[in-house]
Amino acid sequence: MKQIEGVEATQVGYVNGNIANPTYQQVCTGTTDFAETVKVQYDADKVDLPFLIDLYFKTIDPTNLNKQGGDRGTQYRTDIYYTDTADLPVVRETVDRLAANYSRPLVVEIEPLKNFYPAEDYHQDYLDKNPGGYCHINPALFDLARKAKMKKEGDGEYLNLEK
Repeated sequence: MKQIEGVEATQVGYVNGNIANPTYQQVCTGTTDFAETVKVQYDADKVDLPFLIDLYFKTIDPTNLNKQGGDRGTQYRTDIYYTDTADLPVVRETVDRLAANYSRPLVVEIEPLKNFYPAEDYHQDYLDKNPGGYCHINPALFDLARKAKMKKEGDGEYLNLEK
């Protein structure tokens, strides 16, 4: 996400759990209710929320409950958490539109952000620090993210993210 024009910052962390300042080891027990997440700060004048959600759906399997790639557990649930209630209709509309691309029902959580705790430093910018490290995301999508830019108004809805 951080490679997309208009994304100002990303931070890996844990969201909507039931303890303060969780560690990765605690989150992995499945008893804290936390989900692993990426907090995305973006400039809405350069990139919009539907575009980011569309790209996000290309990196996850929104039909798998508590599983992404080889990772399994409640902390790997697919989720979209919002901080501004004005974003909720946009999120729901975008997810509903994208659901048409899947033959199975989506299991994406859409909830208000209750709490967020940054993950440990070794999780931040993980693939920059560990080239070739484990990641369930197809490497071709990283190149796609680097090239992904919204089209200007009047040029169509979005750059074709399939190419």
